[in-house]
Amino acid sequence: MDQETNFIIEQNNVKVLGRGTKPMILAHGFGCDQNMWRHVIPAFLDDYKVIAFDHVGAGASDLTRFDQSKYASLEGYAEDVLGICNEVAGPGTIYVGHSVSAMIGVLAAIRQPALFEHLILVAPSPCYINDGDYIGGFNKSDIEELLEFMDANYLGWSHALAPTIVGNPDRPEVAQELENSFCRTDPEIAKHFARTTFLSDNRSDLLKCNVPALILQCADDVIAPRTVGEFMHRELRESELYLMKATGHCPNLSAPEETIGAIKEYLATHGT
Repeated sequence: MDQETNFIIEQNNVKVLGRGTKPMILAHGFGCDQNMWRHVIPAFLDDYKVIAFDHVGAGASDLTRFDQSKYASLEGYAEDVLGICNEVAGPGTIYVGHSVSAMIGVLAAIRQPALFEHLILVAPSPCYINDGDYIGGFNKSDIEELLEFMDANYLGWSHALAPTIVGNPDRPEVAQELENSFCRTDPEIAKHFARTTFLSDNRSDLLKCNVPALILQCADDVIAPRTVGEFMHRELRESELYLMKATGHCPNLSAPEETIGAIKEYLATHGT
């Protein structure tokens, strides 16, 4: 294992699992870590080389490598994904990205499309703020208030927002898991990542992506409503939109069976 590969593995706490040869990378969303995929990963271990990792600042990543200027845009995170692809995965990668990691994957695929065979975009959004005819889900003032609340009381923000994000009010344990994940994240890095995430606007990048994609759109998702999924489907040249029965923003936690089924059906249909 060369020095560059060691660097990426340590920086992003990269784990390689499975008995297959086809690489599949699983990328977590804001405030989470690779543990959020633990219900999904076992279903792919027989057929894929499954690669899980933590974004810098999350989970067991190397926090000393967090650079505010690099991670002031999603391009910085896309650079890390490309590093993992080049050093650990290789060409023909199936990239599965949840929430903000969906757009991180799109940006990576634009830069080096030959590395990616398919993108699986789980609850994605290219822009969270309403703009004219575009309905992203939030007014700009909503986002500013959310970020101010986060700055003032990170633990209070985590407790208040987790149930709203995951939905599924009849299953408080799912919200509790997300809240616990928020609380494990370094607050200052989380605040920075939140600004990078919620103030990003990558709508114009969608037309630049030519890698085939599956969009998994959840029902009653307050973070990425159906209008967003439909917008992405229109803008991504080779995309399919799958409307899930799962509610909320985290189907990898709340509905792993449906998430697995949708991914497997898509990959089987496309000969992977």
